[in-house]
Amino acid sequence: MSVRIRLTRVGATKQPTYRVVVANSASARDSRSIEILGHYNPRSTPVEFVVDGDKVKAWIAKGAQPSDTVARLLRGAGVLPAGK
Repeated sequence: MSVRIRLTRVGATKQPTYRVVVANSASARDSRSIEILGHYNPRSTPVEFVVDGDKVKAWIAKGAQPSDTVARLLRGAGVLPAGK
């Protein structure tokens, strides 16, 4: 079972917000997740991105791979180094 750190969509129609979750890579986008690590709201000004950095680092140490979008957000928040 490969595990990914990715976004899952929540919120009303045309008003998306996202949760940063750890989920099985074969599962659907909005299906059950293993753990919730934070949230992301691209519609607020400024953009709101809250994540538990310690949990993210622990999951990456266990072999979880962040999606491209989550990796970009984590680099912006300073959780991941810029080169990764």
